[in-house]
Amino acid sequence: MKPTIALITIWTDHMEDMKRFYHQVLGFPIQTDLGDYVEFENSGVRFAICKRSVMYQYTNAYQERAAGQSFELAFPCDSPQAVDAAYNQLIKSGATPICEPRNMPWYQRTAFFADPDGNIHEIFAELL
Repeated sequence: MKPTIALITIWTDHMEDMKRFYHQVLGFPIQTDLGDYVEFENSGVRFAICKRSVMYQYTNAYQERAAGQSFELAFPCDSPQAVDAAYNQLIKSGATPICEPRNMPWYQRTAFFADPDGNIHEIFAELL
């Protein structure tokens, strides 16, 4: 095994809501849509969502419910002002607001929002 991430998959029971969110709200073009598996165009690591039940035939582990915030995706913006504009547009488009933009002690302007499954993600820009 190489210590390299080649694919990030978000498991969900709500495919249509999640597909709409990542495609229409966040703007990821759809590369492959197999119904229960959708892969989005993304530079670098591959990015997909998959219906949790697809894996039930392989292991019962996918039937267990996850608890708490177990991962976060972070999306860069070009400037601190762009964070504010992007956050407002995301919320207007249907993202769930979690934390409005603010300057963080790690020298970034950051805001948090959630997808339809409640996964919390961030947008950020370096403070100049």
